[in-house]
Amino acid sequence: MESLKIKIVLPVKADKLYKAWLNGKEHSLFTGGAATASPKKNGKFTAWDGYIEGKNLELVPGKKIVQSWRTSEFADDAPDSTLELKFEEKAGKTTLHLHHHGLQKGDAKKYGSGWKAHYFNPMKDYFGK
Repeated sequence: MESLKIKIVLPVKADKLYKAWLNGKEHSLFTGGAATASPKKNGKFTAWDGYIEGKNLELVPGKKIVQSWRTSEFADDAPDSTLELKFEEKAGKTTLHLHHHGLQKGDAKKYGSGWKAHYFNPMKDYFGK
């Protein structure tokens, strides 16, 4: 199994970023792909037009989100990976710490570049407005 860690500083308060991640409409706006979401534990979500799906495993408002996570590229018998997001606010900006683990061999590099291209870069634009 493989894992990856990435962090980014965004010009947004932690609580707003946390709520946006768990709101389908806003998640769609900051990524550019259709999303569904739930702010509740065990709530299911989809992102990027159904390419990503999973459910909320742990939620600490404004601080932490842990989700099961898989894409349509995962083999049917492959277990879900785990996505952990931690939100650290300082002076009105938030450092988002992403830890994605339980990935199949060879997937960390691919999904690492995907997080940057399809999430972090659009989020900089969206929250920087």
